[in-house]
Amino acid sequence: MSLRYQINLRILLCLSLIVLVAGPITLWQARESVSREVASSVNLAAQLIKLNFTPLQPGRVDIDHWLPNFISLEQTRHLKIQLKKPDGQVVKFTSGRKAGQPNPPPQWFVSWVSAAYPAMEQALITTDGSTLTLSISADPFDEVCEAWRESQDFFGTLALMAMLILTAVNLLFNTTLKSINIIVQGLEAIEQGDYQHKLPDFATSEYQSIAKAINHMTAVLHAANRENRALASHSLEIQEDERKRLSQELHDDLGQSLTAIKVMAVALKQNPADNTKIPDTIVEICDHLIGVVRSMMRNLHPLVLTELGLKATLEDLVHYWAARQPGLRVMLECQDNVDELENKTAIQLFRMVQEGITNIVRHAQANQAVITLTVSRSGRQKVLKLIISDNGQGCPPDRLKAGFGLLGLRERVKSMGGDFKINSQPGAGLSISAEIPVS
Repeated sequence: MSLRYQINLRILLCLSLIVLVAGPITLWQARESVSREVASSVNLAAQLIKLNFTPLQPGRVDIDHWLPNFISLEQTRHLKIQLKKPDGQVVKFTSGRKAGQPNPPPQWFVSWVSAAYPAMEQALITTDGSTLTLSISADPFDEVCEAWRESQDFFGTLALMAMLILTAVNLLFNTTLKSINIIVQGLEAIEQGDYQHKLPDFATSEYQSIAKAINHMTAVLHAANRENRALASHSLEIQEDERKRLSQELHDDLGQSLTAIKVMAVALKQNPADNTKIPDTIVEICDHLIGVVRSMMRNLHPLVLTELGLKATLEDLVHYWAARQPGLRVMLECQDNVDELENKTAIQLFRMVQEGITNIVRHAQANQAVITLTVSRSGRQKVLKLIISDNGQGCPPDRLKAGFGLLGLRERVKSMGGDFKINSQPGAGLSISAEIPVS
C-alpha cells in the first residue's frame, strides 16, 4: 500500500467522521433555530395584538383597517393568520409561505427539523357587531428553507475544504515522491558501485539533510573503495615480492648449497683418500641451510606460536629484531593470559605486531618502541587491547592514511570487529591502539 494511498484514505476517513459528527449536530441546531425563530414570531404577534389593538368602540375592532397593517409586518412570514366566522368559514388569511420558493428542502429534512409549534386564537367583535376568531399559527416553511440553505452552505464549504486539502496533499506528495525517487535512484547507483553519483540540492530542508548524509556516505565509500583497491593491489605486489624472494633464496642458498654438497660427494666418491676437509665443509653448509630454512619458516609461519603460545612468539620476535637492529630498543609488556586466545586471533596479533615493528624500523627513525598487549573484561565481554608506540619522527595527520602498513593494520582490526586509532604529531612519535572483542 503506497504512502499516498494511506494518507488520502486517512484524510477521507477523518472527513467522513467529521460529517458523521457534524451532520446530527447541524440538524439539531437547525431544528432549534427554526423552533426559536417561529416561537419568537408567534410571541411577537401576540404582543402586537395586545399593544396595537385600538378598537373604535370598546370591545369592537375595525378589521379592514387594522389587519392589513398587522399582516404586512416582516415577522409574519413565519405565521399563518386566519379570520374565521363562528361556523368555521375563513374570511381572510395570510401566510409567510411565498409562492414559487426555489430549492425547496427535501421531505426528510423538513421532518427532521419540524416540531410542535405554539398557536393562539383571539375572539374579535367587528364594528358591525359580528363575531370573528383571529387564529395565529406557525408556518416554519421559510425558516426551514433558510436552515436547508445554511446546511447546504456548510456541507458545501466542508466538501470544498476537503477537495482543497486533498489537492494540496497530493501536490505535496507529487513533490515529495519526486524527491524520494531521486534519492532511491541515487541509492541504486551507489549499490551498483557508482560512487561518483551525487544527489542534487533539495528545497526541503529534511530532504537536503538526507541528501547531504548520503553524499557524505558516498564520499566515504568512494575513499574506502580506493583504499581497498590500493590495499588489494599492494597485497598482490607483496605476495609476488615474497614469492620472488623465496624463489631467489631457494636458488641462491638452497640450490647452490645442495650443488656444492653434491660436487663434494662426487669428489669424495672419486677420491676417498682425500676426505679430511670435505666432511667439515658439508657440515658447515648444512648448518647454513638449517638457518636459511628456519628463517623462511619464521617468515611464512612461526611454529613457536603453535608450540609455545603468543607471548613466547612475541618475545622471540623482539629478540630477532634486537639482533638485527641494535640501535632500536623494543620493550614488550604482555600478560600471560594472552596464550588463552584462539589460534586465529593469536596469528592476527602476531602479524600486527610484526607489521608495527617493521614500520618503525623502516620509517620512524626511532630508538625506542613499546608494545603493550593486555586482555581485560568489560562487562560480560573480554577486550584485547594492543598498543604499539615509538619515539620517532612521527607523521602529519594528513599522511596517516597514505601508508599501506597502517592501512593493513586498520583492515586487520576491522576484520576482527575492533576499533583502530592512530595518534601522531611530527617530532612526537607515533602510537597506534586497537581494542578487539574476544571470546
